[in-house]
Amino acid sequence: MGFDRLDLSVPVHRIGLGLAALGRPGYINLGRDRDLPTERSVDAMRRRTHEVLDAAYAAGVRYVDAARSYGRAEEFLASWLDDRPDVVVGSKWGYTYVAGWRVDAKVHETKDHSVVTFDRQVAETRALLGARLDLYQIHSLTPDSSALTDPVLHRHLADLADRGVTIGVSTSGPRQADAIRSALAVEVDGAPLFHSFQATWNPLEPSAGPALEEAHAAGRHVIIKEALANGRLADHDAEVLAHALRQPWVDVVLSGAATTAQLASNLRALEITDPGPLPAAETPDDYWRHRSALPWS
Repeated sequence: MGFDRLDLSVPVHRIGLGLAALGRPGYINLGRDRDLPTERSVDAMRRRTHEVLDAAYAAGVRYVDAARSYGRAEEFLASWLDDRPDVVVGSKWGYTYVAGWRVDAKVHETKDHSVVTFDRQVAETRALLGARLDLYQIHSLTPDSSALTDPVLHRHLADLADRGVTIGVSTSGPRQADAIRSALAVEVDGAPLFHSFQATWNPLEPSAGPALEEAHAAGRHVIIKEALANGRLADHDAEVLAHALRQPWVDVVLSGAATTAQLASNLRALEITDPGPLPAAETPDDYWRHRSALPWS
């Protein structure tokens, strides 16, 4: 068990499927009105999730990334996993989905990195995914999070690691690099606690790159999320994903595909050796300000 089950020597294994856009009716990716069915009932979204999962598996993708806050993503994944023992499963805790399956909800998720939330959510994740959980990540870690300094939480996470689950973090916000470096320093009983680092990194927001390179050099896994900037770079998806895959410190790049056509286009990144010129970077503050203004749709 653990993220190390993923064979990164196989090129297609370096692309994973993230379920943020599939596990709930509303998300901040651009173009959802075009990509998803008009009816976004639980059954309709389950069917779409399974359709994309089937296509990803047939193409050789073997890492799937979920979260407690992705609506019913863990549930949809759990109902698909049984006869696919070679799929490596990651999920996240720390955000709670509160939108009630509504696209127009005023609040879609709430953040809490306390021990109480971890204990509740790891039990919920285990109830759905059981022993199939390979990687469990703190969701959207920022430098001010209590998860960086809470020794009781660290002990609970270490206990989960002792049961074979890789413990990681995902980061968000303009100070991702600070959060990554702080997490790299966290130890329990003299050993590093976090062995996987997932961060937003793309041509518009590459600021976490040096810290991710440090994590990779220290023997940690590196996963890239939001490589297409929530759809802002979707018109050049294969080239942008190829650019991410070419970084020597990147292990896995997530596709956030909501359709099988998007997935097929994303997978073309594996065939591109020279992605060509890419958009200029924004400042981290500008990028995250823009992202926070994207509508849920």
